[in-house]
Amino acid sequence: MPGTVLLLAASPAGKGCLVDAASVLPVLAAVPPGVLSGADTANVVELADPLEPQAVLTRLRAAAAAPGPLTVFVAGQLQLDRRQRLPHLALARTTPSTVRYTALPWHWIREELRLRAVGSTTLVLDLHADTETWEWLRGASLDCGGNNAVYGRIAPPPSRRTVAVPAYMKAVATILRSGWRPPVEQLHQQALARVGVDGYADLVLASPGVGGPVPGGAAPGPPYRPERPRPQTPDGLSGADRRPHGADGLSGADRHDNSAAGHNGSETDPHSAISVAVRSGRHPDADALAAHHEQAAVHAHGTGSEEALHWAEVRADLAMFAGDPVRSCRTWLGVAVARLAAGQAADAPAVEAAVDRAHHQWGQVRDAVAARELGAALADLRSRVPGRRQGALDHVQRQLVQLQTQG
Repeated sequence: MPGTVLLLAASPAGKGCLVDAASVLPVLAAVPPGVLSGADTANVVELADPLEPQAVLTRLRAAAAAPGPLTVFVAGQLQLDRRQRLPHLALARTTPSTVRYTALPWHWIREELRLRAVGSTTLVLDLHADTETWEWLRGASLDCGGNNAVYGRIAPPPSRRTVAVPAYMKAVATILRSGWRPPVEQLHQQALARVGVDGYADLVLASPGVGGPVPGGAAPGPPYRPERPRPQTPDGLSGADRRPHGADGLSGADRHDNSAAGHNGSETDPHSAISVAVRSGRHPDADALAAHHEQAAVHAHGTGSEEALHWAEVRADLAMFAGDPVRSCRTWLGVAVARLAAGQAADAPAVEAAVDRAHHQWGQVRDAVAARELGAALADLRSRVPGRRQGALDHVQRQLVQLQTQG
């Protein structure tokens, strides 16, 4: 039975663009349809920088209704709408204030695929998150449906005035251009290996799609009812939409006790205020606010508590957003050491993520003295926390040898 392949690459035009998503389409289009789908033959539908969410929905619905295996390749960027704080795939005309009306709600993808047979659908994702969405992902998962196989990565926002490339998806396409499609789990691991150290900060998605946990570790939420077409009115025009709803979208498990955070919490959530400061470029203010809550959490719960470590991780990301890889790397190293000292296992996801993100930020350090200092600490941690990427410790040691030659 022939398969179906949907190639979707989308990102906003103009300064809101985080990733040049459409740049991967020529590489994917060069792959034979049967290799893309894993079937003998396949029908391929390509959507490059679509304008309307309803048009994407129509193509997605048709693909979901087709018999045989379905593979959906998605490259683009995630943003939250201001009203419900739900993730959307940004389209060509999306701006921060119009996400709800010009972007594709992610739950539309899940809903259109939910009736397909287990094992018949594979999603391959290469997504970049903006600042707010990256913070939202601390306490929530990107729900793609438990029956669908999902592989890929969600990358943090690139540095300011930089447009990223869909490196993971390009690696997938390059592997497939050989004319042979390995099992999707192997394809995923090979693509991650090609991305290398640049992908250590990413949230890796890997779910075989047998009704198990959703990638990201959170339980699936209740199903959404399909929505009618929305009025084409930007967010923020009515008084009700001017105020953010639900702060930054963190789940209840990730919202820490307000008394430990050092404020009454009845009106505002500190994550929301921090996000506003970052968006407006007030990085010192954002870090000062996070530092205040970190110290309050340490005082109330202890240095190795989840409450305190949460705020340390927030500060590590804030340093990354501010373009300070030295501070970000040092903070992630401190988080990893604190988690190990608290008795967490070396292969615990939170420990591995902290070391991976320290490794990624270390790769951005340009000062040789700082790089040598942080690299020695990273090498020591990598010997205890090798992580799931092959060759991570070897990479640190090779780079340290090169740094020694620089004096």
